[in-house]
Amino acid sequence: MPKRKRFVQTFFTRHCLFHQAMTETEERLIRRAQQGNLAAFEQLVALHDRQVLKLAFHLLSRREDAEDVYQEIFVLVFRKIGTFRFESEFSTWLYRIVVNTCINYRKKRSRERFYSLESPLAEDEEPEGRYQIAAPEVDPERAAMNRELGQKISEAIASLSEQQRAVFVLRHFHGHKLQDIAAILSCAEGTVKNYLFRATQHMQQKLRAYHEGSI
Repeated sequence: MPKRKRFVQTFFTRHCLFHQAMTETEERLIRRAQQGNLAAFEQLVALHDRQVLKLAFHLLSRREDAEDVYQEIFVLVFRKIGTFRFESEFSTWLYRIVVNTCINYRKKRSRERFYSLESPLAEDEEPEGRYQIAAPEVDPERAAMNRELGQKISEAIASLSEQQRAVFVLRHFHGHKLQDIAAILSCAEGTVKNYLFRATQHMQQKLRAYHEGSI
């Protein structure tokens, strides 16, 4: 198997975040937060802030954009937490807010860019972010491959439709099952399968040249 192909196959496994079932501690924090306990809400945020920021980054492809929506997301969570009825995992409810907020943010940014008369990007400013490895690589060649692959993945994901991007990211970067993704997106599981199939085809096409080591 070509070296780059093996590297691509292990990339997603190494960097996905798997969601966890709601614990008794989390449930207590939610109920206290619903009663207006700010300290409990802050603890609840601390349990999920890293995952929320990661998901926002994966959906928006730019770290600056993810940081912009981060505060907006938790303001919405604070306002709406009283509507959570424990009929699903809290992460399902939370991720629905994250996905919807990111989709709305991208639409807003698209409109702003369309009507903007500002100068083009500076030479050192990238139009999209990169999927980067947190830990530094000792092997310079592997580090270079990782940066290159991260950029290719970012470009490919950014070119997916909103729903396809959400499904692909939730499945491959956050380890959600199809039925969980359906709950997050409020759609049928069959629809999720269709989105995932189309997204996977698109990603394979975009990354085929990299798999084969021709770029």
